Amino acid sequence: MNGVQIRSAEQALNVGTWLIVCGAMLYSVLTVTPLMRAHTSDDWDWTAPILPIVVDAAVVIVVRLDSVLARLGGEGGRWPVVLRWMTGAMTLALNTADSALKKDLVGVAVHAVAPLLLIVTAETGLAYRRAITAAVAGLEERERAERKQREQEARQQAEEAEQAKRRRADEEERRERERREFDAKLAREQREHEAALAREQAEREERAQQAERERIETAERAAREARERDERAREQQRLERERREREATERAQRERREAAERAAREQREREERAERERAALLAAGPAEEQQEKELALRTVAAAFAAGLSVRQAAELCGWSTGWVTGHYQKLRDTTPALEGASQ
Repeated sequence: MNGVQIRSAEQALNVGTWLIVCGAMLYSVLTVTPLMRAHTSDDWDWTAPILPIVVDAAVVIVVRLDSVLARLGGEGGRWPVVLRWMTGAMTLALNTADSALKKDLVGVAVHAVAPLLLIVTAETGLAYRRAITAAVAGLEERERAERKQREQEARQQAEEAEQAKRRRADEEERRERERREFDAKLAREQREHEAALAREQAEREERAQQAERERIETAERAAREARERDERAREQQRLERERREREATERAQRERREAAERAAREQREREERAERERAALLAAGPAEEQQEKELALRTVAAAFAAGLSVRQAAELCGWSTGWVTGHYQKLRDTTPALEGASQ
């Protein structure tokens, strides 16, 4: 499985989790609000939706932070577990309380579906994300090991080629030495034969040959030294070229990794700011007077994202339900386009 498939699986998990969370939140608000209204004084009926919203906000926090910690491979300790199960138990109790008070077992079972699904989804999503993170780490480790193995094989091949080259040079030098020795032997035999005929001529030829041998040896020594210098220079150039290529590769990888981490960090910061702003707007409660238009637009957008009804959004911003209904319709028209672009 490659990185694209892993990201696709993570995206499917995130989308499915948030669909279940949003559906369960909306169902919880619609189910618990009548119960809270029935057990609240008439003067405080407007506070009925606050409790399910607070509990569902805790669910959102748990699901969001669990996904971030699982992606980073971290552990939040026991308190996130306590919060996750406590919010699940509260949601289950609030959703089934009305039916339980009426002793309606079918109603209890029906209203328990969404909370139980939310609890199991939160636990399962956390396990899936941890498993995906571990799988990604293992895949990266295998890729690093394979890359290291390829580099080691390339170095071994280069060393073997260099050794073969040196062996060929040694063989050529040995053959040249044997040829010179054979020539010298023939020359000595020729000189000894000529010495029997004419000593002086032999001596002159011997001196001439000695001088020639010295000249040849000097030239050969100079050529050998030149070859050795060329080989050292080529080896130095090869090592320098490999070092530059390795540094360039490491620098490019480091720059890509830093850019990816920076983009992910900026994305998380933008999402956290948007979430805090929505939570602050929704936590403000019904407006005592009509909000300014810009603030009212943000309040309605936050209520739409939280799944609140038109009447609840109108109470929060202080504007008419008709104005809120029109703005809700605009948000419904633009939301599919934004989701398609993000995908």
